[in-house]
Amino acid sequence: MVNSDQPRENHLLSVLPETEWARLAPHLVLVKMPLGKVVYESGDQLDHVYLPTTSIVSLLYVMEDGASAEIAIVGNEGLVGISLFMGGETTPSRAVVQSAGEAYRLGSQILKEEFLRAGPVQRLLLRYTQALITQMAQTAVCNRHHSIDQQLCRWLLLSIDRLPSNELKMTQELIANMLGVRRSGVTEAALTLQDAGLIHYRRGCIEVLDRAGLEKRVCECYGVVKREFDRLLPDTTAS
Repeated sequence: MVNSDQPRENHLLSVLPETEWARLAPHLVLVKMPLGKVVYESGDQLDHVYLPTTSIVSLLYVMEDGASAEIAIVGNEGLVGISLFMGGETTPSRAVVQSAGEAYRLGSQILKEEFLRAGPVQRLLLRYTQALITQMAQTAVCNRHHSIDQQLCRWLLLSIDRLPSNELKMTQELIANMLGVRRSGVTEAALTLQDAGLIHYRRGCIEVLDRAGLEKRVCECYGVVKREFDRLLPDTTAS
């Protein structure tokens, strides 16, 4: 049984009505999410979903030659493993921890049973899924049409929105893998943002110093995704 309010640091858990919370809370297990941990691989049968509190998980599409690109990120606003309740059971993407922290794990059967009650949990998860699909679509557009500088700004803003601080424990190599670009391109973009006083980069860590400055430089994609999450995931218990 979870006795503290720590799970409520995850947005989906924080807006659950008391009845649904009481059913799910005994089954939530706090787990560490170290940087680089593979939560699931492409094609894996999902036994659990993960609800991050202080970690961020990157959803990656991996090509046959091993190249990869990020299609979405999940942090304290959401849940990793939507295919479980959408009926697919497996997914062609890989889920990897991009910023270390913690999450709550919930068994697949418990979530399925709650989803099939067709109550507040189902409505909440479907709204979240719509918001996540928007992020995936906007990521594809951004990667095709916008500069690496703008992509990095979008990625940084989306990431710190999902963390309790403005500091990301990340490497440039990992960022390059996420964005599907060369490491040299990320290095150049990070130096540009650092020279402008917007971020501070040191080995394995990026700190956002000027959020407003990033918002001025970022492309429209960040705003589209943020507005959709804000629209779909306010106090959804009232629906």
